[in-house]
Amino acid sequence: MDRVEQIGDAAIEVLAAEGMRGLTHRAVDRAAGLPLGSTSYYARTRAALLELTIRRITTLDQVEAPIPAGGLAEAVAGYVHDAITAGRTRMLARYEFALESTRRPELRAAYDEGGLHIRRRAAEVLAALGSADPGRHATLVVDWMDGTIFGALAGASEPPSFESLVTSAREVLAGIGLG
Repeated sequence: MDRVEQIGDAAIEVLAAEGMRGLTHRAVDRAAGLPLGSTSYYARTRAALLELTIRRITTLDQVEAPIPAGGLAEAVAGYVHDAITAGRTRMLARYEFALESTRRPELRAAYDEGGLHIRRRAAEVLAALGSADPGRHATLVVDWMDGTIFGALAGASEPPSFESLVTSAREVLAGIGLG
């Protein structure tokens, strides 16, 4: 892992733990175990630190999922389950950016890039599996995923189990004719 990736990963951790106000160069240096001033060498300004962080989130999101061989509901549920368990920190950081990008238009394009990648990939998978309207159906599926993830992370209830996510994903997919 190179230094910029290390700083980006530490910034994600800080952002998820402390929110947007807690994301400082010094906090990132501490989280990364780097000498003070290291982060500011790579990202001189707060704006540059924000840009570095959202780019790291977007890069980590660019993993290409294969088209599922038969278990689409399981694949969708697995993505959601991973986002609320192993990927929890990155999702919390993404939600911080979602809100911040509504107030800082210079972050909007970088934030939207990650979402567009996920929606395009979902449309490709749904098209390959016979969706009659892959773009619209991808929006429906991804919106369900986003809402479920947000509810699990920010809601008052317990996060859903993998099994209940599979059941819900099957219901959503059945609603678009792929169940």
